Parts: sequence; structure tokens; C-alpha cells
Amino acid sequence: MHRSPSRISVRTMLMFAAASLALASGAAQAGGALNPAHEAALDASISSADQMAWMKDMASAPNHVGAPHDRANAEAILAKFREWGWDAEIETFDVLYPTPISTTVEMVTPEKIVLGGQEPAIPEDATSGNTATALPPYVAFQGDGDVTAGIVYVNYGLPADYDALERRGVSVKGKIAVARYGGGWRGLKPKLAQEHGAVGCIIYSDPADDGYGEGDVYPKGGARPDFGVQRGSVADMTTYPGDPLTPGIGATKNAKRLTRDQAATILKIPVLPMSYGDARKLLAAMDGPIAPDSFRGGLPITYHLGGSDAVKLHLAVKSDWSLKTVYNVIAKLKGSELPDQWVVRGNHHDAWVFGASDPLSGNVAMLSEAKALGALVKSGWRPKRTIVYASWDAEEPMLLGSTEWAEAHGKELQQKAIIYINTDGNGRGVLGAEGSHDWQHMVNQVAADVTDPQTGASVGERLRAKIRTDAYDKIGRTDAVALKAAEAGDDLPIGALGSGSDFSTFLQHLGVPALNIGYGGEEESGGVYHSIYDSYDHFTRFDDPGLAYGATLSKTIGRMVLRIADADTPPQRFGDLATTVARYLDEVRKLADDRKAEDDTRAKLLTAGAFKLSSDPRKPVTPPRADPTTPFIELAPLANGVDALKKSAAAFDAAYAAQGAKLTPAARTKLNAMLQNIDQLLLSERGLPMRPWYKNLIYAPGRFTGYGAKTLPGVREAIEERRFDDANLYAKLTGEALTAYAARLDAARALLPTT
Repeated sequence: MHRSPSRISVRTMLMFAAASLALASGAAQAGGALNPAHEAALDASISSADQMAWMKDMASAPNHVGAPHDRANAEAILAKFREWGWDAEIETFDVLYPTPISTTVEMVTPEKIVLGGQEPAIPEDATSGNTATALPPYVAFQGDGDVTAGIVYVNYGLPADYDALERRGVSVKGKIAVARYGGGWRGLKPKLAQEHGAVGCIIYSDPADDGYGEGDVYPKGGARPDFGVQRGSVADMTTYPGDPLTPGIGATKNAKRLTRDQAATILKIPVLPMSYGDARKLLAAMDGPIAPDSFRGGLPITYHLGGSDAVKLHLAVKSDWSLKTVYNVIAKLKGSELPDQWVVRGNHHDAWVFGASDPLSGNVAMLSEAKALGALVKSGWRPKRTIVYASWDAEEPMLLGSTEWAEAHGKELQQKAIIYINTDGNGRGVLGAEGSHDWQHMVNQVAADVTDPQTGASVGERLRAKIRTDAYDKIGRTDAVALKAAEAGDDLPIGALGSGSDFSTFLQHLGVPALNIGYGGEEESGGVYHSIYDSYDHFTRFDDPGLAYGATLSKTIGRMVLRIADADTPPQRFGDLATTVARYLDEVRKLADDRKAEDDTRAKLLTAGAFKLSSDPRKPVTPPRADPTTPFIELAPLANGVDALKKSAAAFDAAYAAQGAKLTPAARTKLNAMLQNIDQLLLSERGLPMRPWYKNLIYAPGRFTGYGAKTLPGVREAIEERRFDDANLYAKLTGEALTAYAARLDAARALLPTT
């Protein structure tokens, strides 16, 4: 989970890293379709006032899965698409979704204190009192239960934290783990607690990460108040996203379903989220060893690890585990020349409560694009390719709406989809993008042509300046590759996609290229993320006043859709993919070398007794485990695949730039067919180790990062997790996939004229 020092929206930062996008000026690549008149008409049709009105209405009542207002929003979106000339329908699926019937959390020792409950209304937030149909603070797909036990503070609740606890003689077995948000995806915290024997889990927002440590709290500022609670899903999305009962298939009415006990993504222990106001009462009463420096948050207390029964907690959750209906709005503009080639674009409309920032800021931007494209159609334009817009339901519980639709239409999407373009929550600030790197250059070109509303420069120029000045001011971690490119005026690399939004099934299961686009860095949504205060009042005051960047997002994505839909050949540049994968190979090599050196150093320290000698006898810390030394990893097959891809991509890009405009219609048809599903060659049918649903060998969510991406995941994670046979196997499989990709490019190049 990425966090920004400028309090960028949590979801937005999960989707793109600051300084991740490349920007360059210039006309569209040969085969692209830049039509200034159409793009000017697009801009003229986009209205921030429209977006504000739509957001105010859509965020006026709770929008969780199954809420009446969530369905009403879907029906209103459907009506708008139809009004604007789209062929639109609502496609439903029936998914397992647990809504809480009752939640209990109370300290019973050393004194009884009732905790939890709905967040209070505040006068400055008009909808914060409209909670009659809202659900209480909860996390979806935890395991119902009723437990009373002592507590252990586990920091972020990630593997390294459990190593630190073990070395201090503290165990969560039979206890309730108390973890703070941050450091990694929330679902990993109770999953790892469960695997270590905990009987329950609390996840709280520490003010150092998400509260007054970041700024003035709401309503004075945008940061999380002491009574604000972050809801979320804890389904094990690193195994598979979507409906837990129908992995790999659409959750239609007659789908064959697993039982709840068979579903691998549902936890077994009860879990609840908590405010830092309530968490302070627990943590302040704890005993046990004083927490190490890395465990200490921003509360004005001494952080202890616990482990005894000095503090006992009663935790109980009971849920309605029935199937709920998902309402996906699917709208199409049929292509005039290539109707069986699709440009797919989506954003979800469901929320944990009101959801003004997450997701409605992105959803209303998408609606502006749809209105503008509809106006172009009414003026006589027809896209060459079919354009598909989707407003997804049930994204928040774990990408349910998009995953079920994509699984149900998987074969058709693999045959027809050119690209999937995603947005989620939007904000104010600089442009960010992550996605498939063969589309990187196209993103750069669009960014050079969109004006930043605060500065009047292009959004590309502004980001380039941001990268350079952040490096000078030492803000965040400098991306050396991005900085070098920014200073040279070259394209900068876009980031890699992990998970956490609706692109996942398209990219990582079906092999459809994907982009995720958004603005951020200056908004203050992080403080109300997944709480009742993610409201219209908060968003228009602190995040994007006047929705100026909502309009900018519409102009950005609208241009991408127009240029891809009307291109003679989709504007991919394969050398960018090759360069990026080569960089990932360098990182994996360094990882293997660093791990081997670390293992050697640890072995020497253990042999010398250095850990025992250095430990404070009054606060003993045992030595780390004596794991075997990391062996040599056979990376040659992967390196050979990377070299083949670099040569073939460079040759194709050069040949297409020189000769692409000379293709005959018949030859172009053959070329387009050859390139249309090329990214599916990056899939392995056997999938990744321990999670075969994820098939992409280049991009995946990390098993212990969740939202954060792992690149070359079969190899990288195997080295990190000491699964060395898997590392050797996936180096071979990934190398073979890259070699096949290179061969396809060679065959495509053979279709180009030679003179």
C-alpha cells in the first residue's frame, strides 16, 4: 500500500505511484488517430457542473452492495447512457456478500468499556447523519464468531512483524491480534493473524499513518478524526478476486457454486475495524515488552506488545451470508468498421457508505466522457471500433462486479478487447498512470495535450516538474529511472499494476492490456477513506473543489478512448515493454544477489554468537532463524527471453514507424489480428504458484503486498519466499513466454512493406 506525504487519497495512491508517468510531446504514432476537431468537441462537452450535480445526488445516501440507493444509482446511470445515445443495459450477477447483523467489541479487562459503533454525525457534513440505512463499521468476508481473549499488538501485521514478535517471545496463538492499517493490504493482516493462531483480529487507523500525524482532522482539515473508521474487504484477493463461491466463472443464477466452507478466500476468524480513539483505550492498558521502534505509531502512549491477559477483549460478528444481486451497467457504441474490436473503459459505482471520493469522483468523470462521446455520435461521428463503457457494482467487497462480468465473458473479451482503461477515485494534483507498458507511449502523448487546470501547463509538463523538484527536495523515494527520463525530456515509465481495482481480471486473468489513470497528490481524501465522511461536502471542500480535475480526467481518458477507437492500428509501442521487463530482470538479479549476501552475513553472525552477545539481557531478543543460504538461481532462460524481446520489439517499432502508413487494407487487417491478443502470450495456463487464478507472468499483486504490484512475480516472489525450485521453474516459463511474444512481433514485422 503506497502512502503519500501529501495525504493523497489512499485508493488513488494504491493505483499509481507518484512520479510514475512518462510525458512527452508530439503527434500520434503512425497508426494512431489524433483528430483535433473531435478532441475539441470532447472538451467542449465536458462540464464540471454536471459532475458536481451527479456526485451530490449519487452520494446522498449509502451505496453499499444491496443498498437501495446503490441500485437506484445503477438505474440512473443506465438512463443517462440511453439518453446520450448508447446501447445500454444492466447485467446482473448473484454474489455472496455478508452484511453484518450485529457487531460487538468491548474491553472486559481491566475494565469494561464498550467500543465501536457507527461514527457520529457532524454539523459540517450534511450527509453524515443520513445513516439509517448504512451498515455499521465492518470488514467484508471476515469469519463470523464470538471470542473473548487477550490481545497482542502486531504492528502492521505483516510477515516481518511476526518475525519480530517471535524473537521477543510473543505469540498471538489464542489471542486477538491488533494491527494498524498501512504497510500492506488490509486483508493480509487478519489472514496472517489467523495463520499464526489468533482467534480474532482488530484493524485500527493509527494517527501516524492516517490522522493528525498527517494534518488537521475533519472537519477543520481532511485528515481522519479520532472516531473515523476505515471499512474494507478482507477477502483473500491474492488467491483470487470476485465472488468467493464461483472462482473462474461468472456468478450467474445457475452457476455451480462452492459452499462457504470450501471458499478459500473467506477468513475463519472474526475481524472488525476500529478508530484510533477506541484503539488508544486498548493499547494504553497493555503490558508486555515495549514495542520496537518500527512498531511505534502516533498515539501519545507507550506501545507495548501484550501477550498476557492484562487486557481482554470481547469480539463478536454475526452476518447475513446470503446472495446479493450486483447491478453492472454496460453501455456500447458499436464500431462502424471494426465492431468486433472493443475499447473497454470502466469505473465502479458502489461504496462502503456514501463514496464521493471512492468511487464517485471517477464515476462522474466517466459519465462526462460518455455524454461527450454520445454528442459526437449525434453530430455524425461513429467510432471505427466498438466502445464499451461499464459502471461496475460491488467493487469494494473484492472486485465482484467486474470480475464476474469478465469471467462470464472471458472468451469474448480475449477475442475482442483491445484494452481495458480503468479509473477509481480521483483527486487534485498530478497525473498518474499504471498499466501495460506497450501502451506507455500513447499515455505520454495524451498527457502532452491535456491542460492542467491549476497551472495552465500540460499535465505532462507539470508532472515532469514535480518529479524533478521532489527529487531535489528529497520528498518521498526518488525513482531514478523516472528522474533520468524527466531530466532528458524522454518518456518516463508508467507504473506496474498490482490489484485493488477493476482492472485485475482483465490484465491478470485474461491477459487483456490495462491502464489505470487518475489525478492526485494534493487532495485530502485519505483521512475519510472508507468512512461515512467520504462525502460530497468533504470532497468538494478538500479534494477537488469545483471538480476541476474531474473534468481533466474526463478529457484525459476521453482522448485515449478516441485515439484507440479510431486508430488504423492500435498505438502500442513494444520497445517500452521490452525495456521495462529488462529492468525487472535486473531487479530480480540484484534481489537474488542481495539475499545470498544477507544469508551469508546472518550465518556468520549466528556462528559468532553476535545476536546473543548484542541483546539486552533485560529485554532479550533471540537470534533470527538459521535459514539456508540462497542458492544460484538459473536466470539464463529468462535473460534469453528478455534479449529476444528487446531485439524483436526494437525491430518491429522501427519498421512500423517507417512503413506502417504504407500498409494495404488487407495487410493491415492481418497485422491487427496478429497483434490484437499478443499480450495473452504473457499468460501461463498453470498460473502462479499457490494461486493459479493469476496467470500473468509479468504483473501480479504481491502475496504479501496485495494492492502493490510484484513484477516477474513467479520468479521474484519465489526468491523472496525461499521457494527456489519455483524460482528456477518460473524463470524458464517466463523466458518462454517472452520468446513467444518476440516471435509474434517478428511475424508481424514480416507483414510490413520493406520499401
